[in-house]
Amino acid sequence: MFGDLKGKRVLVTGSTQGIGLAAVEAFARHGALVGMNGRKAPADLDSTLARLNALDGEVAFLSGDVSSSEGAKRLVEDFVARFGGIDVVINNAGGLVARKPLEEIDDEFFDAVTDLNARSALMVTKYALPHLKESATQSGTTASVILVGSVAGYTGGGPGAGLYGAAKAWLHNIQKNWVNFHTKDGIRFNTVSPGTFDTAFHADKDTDTKARIGAGFPMGRFGKPEECAPTFLFFASHACSGYITGQILDVNGGQYMP
Repeated sequence: MFGDLKGKRVLVTGSTQGIGLAAVEAFARHGALVGMNGRKAPADLDSTLARLNALDGEVAFLSGDVSSSEGAKRLVEDFVARFGGIDVVINNAGGLVARKPLEEIDDEFFDAVTDLNARSALMVTKYALPHLKESATQSGTTASVILVGSVAGYTGGGPGAGLYGAAKAWLHNIQKNWVNFHTKDGIRFNTVSPGTFDTAFHADKDTDTKARIGAGFPMGRFGKPEECAPTFLFFASHACSGYITGQILDVNGGQYMP
């Protein structure tokens, strides 16, 4: 189904664990050339790369903090130097940072949350734009930018997560502008919006708490990272989604239905 992904050059930000790492593996299984990114190398990097590079593609780790504009620019440059261009960008970098109620939010915390979740996607996309245009021109199909939103972008987020929810809602919205002004460049923009997944994001919860929360969802449990990965393949594949742009695909087990 995803045969056209073989040899595609795919950059996945914030992808050393969780949903991002599952996406890296999924692309590698389909023969893509993948940039796995993190602010620092994880302790198990060598074994992870050995496992991923035993699949059908090629995976390289590229360090970089995309919450800064300079870090985003450098990551794109490093990826292009390694793989010769970019066909797909997945803006997965993001996180809660911390839970702070309104009365405790200060400038430093505001900047930390918005830089990680919003600035990162904006600047990585900005610096990747000329390479994505070139990819579309050379291939005669489309390049793809995939944002990672969240159910919090609809609901506003849980306790102390208002800024996180707002940043995700910002991502849900800004792609509308990009679709309007960059479809002519041969680039499609779509968003994968996960619900509650069993990742490090919820590492503060014990097994019983996770089970209690998950029981409230129609599917009765948290999602698994590998259950989200195929949505990235779908949006990256021109054969599967070449006429789909400006859309949000919710992967949440029925947790929220807009």
